[in-house]
Amino acid sequence: MRIAYLINSTEGGGAAFPVPAITRVLRNAGHEVAVFALTRRDGRAIKPMQDAGLEVRVREGGRKDHLAALLWLKRQMDLWQPTHLWTSLTRATLLGQIIGQMRGIPVASWQHSARLRPPNGTLLRLRRNASCLWVGDSQYVTDITRQQLHIPADRLMCWPIFHARADGPQAHPWQQGEPVRLGSLGRLHPVKGFDTLCLALARLRQAGRIPPFHLTLAGEGEERPALEALIRQHGLQDHVSLPGFCDQTGPFLAQQHLYLQPSHWEGFCMAAHEAMQAGLPVIASAVGELTHSIQNGVTGWTVPPKDPDALATALAMALAQPERLADMGQAGRAYVLTHFSEEAFTHAGEAVLHRFAALTA
Repeated sequence: MRIAYLINSTEGGGAAFPVPAITRVLRNAGHEVAVFALTRRDGRAIKPMQDAGLEVRVREGGRKDHLAALLWLKRQMDLWQPTHLWTSLTRATLLGQIIGQMRGIPVASWQHSARLRPPNGTLLRLRRNASCLWVGDSQYVTDITRQQLHIPADRLMCWPIFHARADGPQAHPWQQGEPVRLGSLGRLHPVKGFDTLCLALARLRQAGRIPPFHLTLAGEGEERPALEALIRQHGLQDHVSLPGFCDQTGPFLAQQHLYLQPSHWEGFCMAAHEAMQAGLPVIASAVGELTHSIQNGVTGWTVPPKDPDALATALAMALAQPERLADMGQAGRAYVLTHFSEEAFTHAGEAVLHRFAALTA
């Protein structure tokens, strides 16, 4: 196969960052792959893809100029002459489906979102037959895709986009006398729920009787001014840091004692699973694949999204016994190394490729 891998953007985080690992499976199976991005955004995903040996073509355009994006994509496909298309996220999928039908070539489409906006859900449902194969990036998203888009079982598969590395950096256990270091990774965007986290920390600070702690929110985005104002409003300047985007997630996670993921919704959530790989317990909203991966009181805790009181309660339990955190983190590490091994990742990808080839033979 000569596979054109179509993505919405080269923004850091999200669906673009797993592309090197995903395409490595495709290329190791003997297929040729190039990446085509409909817009650049922050461009942080370009270098990891190029470092993996991928050809990456990026359109200079916006997020809503769909006709211009379609025409650019048509020109690129005329030049590159793919035999198959692989699409990721709604915009790339809908435009890729049009190109696939124009060229008479098959399309496989990732689903990463556990919460499609109603217009997107309607369009994808109406166009579901334009992709011969759909792939959920986690069991949770696969189940949601089946329900929302009504995809037949023989055209829907699960390929979890994360694989745990046993040789990755590991967190050190909390030591008596040091502050409990809390960490989180992600775009500073309302959906990530960092405002809820700040409100939970404010409640903890008011209650007192907790060990010293410090939270580092590593990320960048539109929510920074609002979060900075919220931190000042509640007097959390000495307890919360916003250092910006982190391109070395392994070393960052290895410096923490507890990981937090207060998102409103998630699909797979790579960052939380990377934290588990590093040996960190996780407190997260009960959303997406995290509802399967986190065992309450064993590998961390889940709480309802957008609920600062519930999050404060879970944080209080964790901070009251920081000596337990390392053992909980090791339980989480054992879970991801068992369920998301590199062997399992490769096997799932090869099964998807086999089905894709069979459907298009």
